[in-house]
Amino acid sequence: MTKRSHGLFVGKTRHLARHHMPSQLSVNAHIKKFNVGDKVAIIPKGNFRNIPHPRYRGRIGTVVEKRGSAYVVDVRIMSAKRTLVVPVVHLEKA
Repeated sequence: MTKRSHGLFVGKTRHLARHHMPSQLSVNAHIKKFNVGDKVAIIPKGNFRNIPHPRYRGRIGTVVEKRGSAYVVDVRIMSAKRTLVVPVVHLEKA
């Protein structure tokens, strides 16, 4: 008997993977610039390799710093404050 993967997107990705192919992302999606303190929305798109968890989809956060080609974003979920490292492809101005 082979061991099955129980990863993040196993068995429930049909509605997620139907659109947003990596080749359809424009160059502008990869070269966005944000300043520290900007409000951004987390919108997962593109390839699933570096996608944020679906629970953060549509959440508004504040940019804390730039880390490589990604940004560190503080997000509030109810009373909990989470710090996420999100690639620039998955961020949009809020």
